[in-house]
Amino acid sequence: EMKKNAAINFVLQNARPLELVIYKYFFENESNQAVVDELLKFQNSDGGFGNALEPDFFNPNSSPVATNDAIITLFRVNALNRDSNIVKGIVRYLESHDSFDEDKKRWLFAIDSNKDYPHAIWWKKKGDGISGFNPSISLAAFLICYGNRTSLYEEIIKEGFEHLETTEEISGDSLKCFLLTYELLKTNSICDIINLERFKDLLCKAIDHSICKDIEKYGVEYVPMPSDFFSGTYLEFITPEIEPLITAEKDILGKLQMEDGGFDITWKWYTPYPEFEQARAWWRPRITIEKLLFNEVQI
Repeated sequence: EMKKNAAINFVLQNARPLELVIYKYFFENESNQAVVDELLKFQNSDGGFGNALEPDFFNPNSSPVATNDAIITLFRVNALNRDSNIVKGIVRYLESHDSFDEDKKRWLFAIDSNKDYPHAIWWKKKGDGISGFNPSISLAAFLICYGNRTSLYEEIIKEGFEHLETTEEISGDSLKCFLLTYELLKTNSICDIINLERFKDLLCKAIDHSICKDIEKYGVEYVPMPSDFFSGTYLEFITPEIEPLITAEKDILGKLQMEDGGFDITWKWYTPYPEFEQARAWWRPRITIEKLLFNEVQI
């Protein structure tokens, strides 16, 4: 099993200030305001987020994906307060429709300026830059809950729901946007756009379908694992089918842990930037925190 103290020491010694306060929030009773204060350093004057918040693209400009990443963090540390400056800034950025395709009614997944800064290959804008509902569905849900509720954002959520009704093939990263959507609507008691119980059932099926059943690949290949979903979040989506996979991943955490106590990423950038090693160094504590939280999950 996992060497917990070694993992903790790795995080304490290597995490960026943001990830360090996230760790302390979960394990040392640090306030969520400390997390907000660190997160604010990644927020631009337009209210959006950039600046390598997600370490796979160093673009300082605001992007929908980095902004979604900030929303996820605020949700996880229970800091989505509509009166806070950080939330008001996000609302302002999203309502400006920067990097929003008005015809297709989607926010862009990859923005053009990513190419001007170190980035992983998937952050290079291809075609229209849209990737299904990632991150459009959760950004729409965020605006419905914290901004001005309009039919446009309701429409995005309805279309995402219909998409889920008709497909089982949905990538892990996209699925996390759907899970966040469910949580935002449920927490804010918005039950009149889609049927939340049906949505939850569909999401349970989609997670079950998405998680890789071949445990040999865990931590070796970029496959969705239980810890991608259940690191202190979304625990109500754990079904009896998923429980044995959680146990199996917990059992191999010790094998996946590196000599220095931390966990590693399972992907490469496939672009020529030497900054990949810096990104990896920023990612590793973040992933190690996820494993520590996952290790606490009771089933």
